[in-house]
Amino acid sequence: MNRNWRDVVSSAGPPLGLLLVVLAGWQIASWWFDWPEFLMPAPTDVATAIANDGDRLLAATLRTGLAALAGFGTSLIVGVLIAVIFSQSRLVRSSCYPYAIFLQTVPIIAIAPLIITWFGTGFPSVVLVTVIISLFPIIASTTSGLLVIDEELLELFRLYRASRWQVLRKLRLPHSIPFLVTGARTSSGMAVIGAIVGEFFVGHTTTHYGLGHLVLITSQHLKTANLFAAVIASAVLGIALFGTVTWVGSTLLARWDTTGD
Repeated sequence: MNRNWRDVVSSAGPPLGLLLVVLAGWQIASWWFDWPEFLMPAPTDVATAIANDGDRLLAATLRTGLAALAGFGTSLIVGVLIAVIFSQSRLVRSSCYPYAIFLQTVPIIAIAPLIITWFGTGFPSVVLVTVIISLFPIIASTTSGLLVIDEELLELFRLYRASRWQVLRKLRLPHSIPFLVTGARTSSGMAVIGAIVGEFFVGHTTTHYGLGHLVLITSQHLKTANLFAAVIASAVLGIALFGTVTWVGSTLLARWDTTGD
């Protein structure tokens, strides 16, 4: 076994071992206490629900994943642009930053009726909710990276009469990359949450729906095994998106460090 595989086993082994122990204990407890399936299904019941309802579960996962990706990508682009504007004007930053914080604090359930009134239900509204929930970490982290610059470096750029655009392109933006990666990691997890929450309130259509609406309808009909299956799919989707963003960010940071050296 080479070193890379040993590293994978050493990092993934303990979590997988704990998962197996939990599943085994859960299954034994289900047999021992004979819980009703609608109250607490056994792992085998959840596995059966996944096998029997796999097509619908996969379609809902793909739809939620597409909404999360669309919302995350939009948040990334819009968040960086807003952060750049904030970094260039103290007046704009002090005037608009409190409203950016509003995006982080506003309850989606309070504005869901407005979103439905203005945009209706369906995929675009889910993406909008996702953007509202996942935008602030990008703005906050990137703005910090653009502003927290060594004063001596700024003095050096002023000494060489660098323009504002040159300072932004050659100093502020490269310096903000680690901050942007941190914000993107946080935002990626929130994007999945935003997509699922959005589907709770504005995502249902007559023929297509994602994991959020699937969780809602399975809970209403006491199909608890199917509910667990949808929750597991949601967790897997969140881990996949977070892992992908983390990998891309680590690759970007490695190249950034090499360039810096």
